[in-house]
Amino acid sequence: MMRHNNMERKLFIIISLFFAMGGLTHSITAKAQQRYQIGVCDWMVLKRQKLGEFKLAHELGCDGLEMDMGGLGNRAMFDNKMRDPEMVRTFRHHADSFNIKVGAVAMSGFYGQSFAKKDTWKELIEDCLNTMERMEALVAFLPLGGCGNNWTDSLPLRREVVARLHEAGEMAKARGMVIGIDTPLSAADNIALLQEIQSEGIRIFYKFQTAIEHKRNIVKELKELGKHRICAIHATNTDGVLLRHDKAINMKKIKRALDKIDWSGWLFVERSRDVNDVRNVKRNYGENVKYLKEIMQ
Repeated sequence: MMRHNNMERKLFIIISLFFAMGGLTHSITAKAQQRYQIGVCDWMVLKRQKLGEFKLAHELGCDGLEMDMGGLGNRAMFDNKMRDPEMVRTFRHHADSFNIKVGAVAMSGFYGQSFAKKDTWKELIEDCLNTMERMEALVAFLPLGGCGNNWTDSLPLRREVVARLHEAGEMAKARGMVIGIDTPLSAADNIALLQEIQSEGIRIFYKFQTAIEHKRNIVKELKELGKHRICAIHATNTDGVLLRHDKAINMKKIKRALDKIDWSGWLFVERSRDVNDVRNVKRNYGENVKYLKEIMQ
């Protein structure tokens, strides 16, 4: 009788473990197959290329983060720690420890520099692609605001931007990567720009803030750009109110639009901080990440 009870107990434990492991596997698979993944920009949460960015991203509930290449200023190259193999190993270990992916690598230094005029632009692109490879990211962010809006009106500057972006795109494409650009242009004009560039390695890194500042309809633009032209999204506005309370952004309609064009990828929180509590990193970014996950996942 005792032996029979022991066998039943063992069978019960085995069955319980089986279902527990099944649930765990389902949970891991669900995360891996998540259509929309949510992250934060490390330079905006004051963790630009700092080891603490992975722990913070985990605490904020993120799937990953957008790692910046480091400051640029008037230097020839980014202040990039990821050229050091030992530093890369340490960062990779921390990322794995907190189950945080590097969804994109940003060249935010070009917010204040002219991509059309920077002499070392090719070396900077190469440095970024190397960092992406080391951190297993496939998307780069390149803002073209540093060029000044006049590059869109000046034919010589525009030709220079197009020529450089074509070459940069081909560099990225050869490595199975893409560079996402943020421009002041409308969806229609961005499509025309991509046609001029003629490289599959260049796409649009769509930014809600840019659309709102130029009084454009986000939903309409996403549909116009379509699935294959958008490589990632900065899913926030400028600072003012938290994303949940921003009347300029209807996330439910945006999700329906993204569903309709069958897009999938990373949405990153860059700003949308409460202007009355702008220094509170955990509240601002935690709430924005939470809201995006409620709607998108």
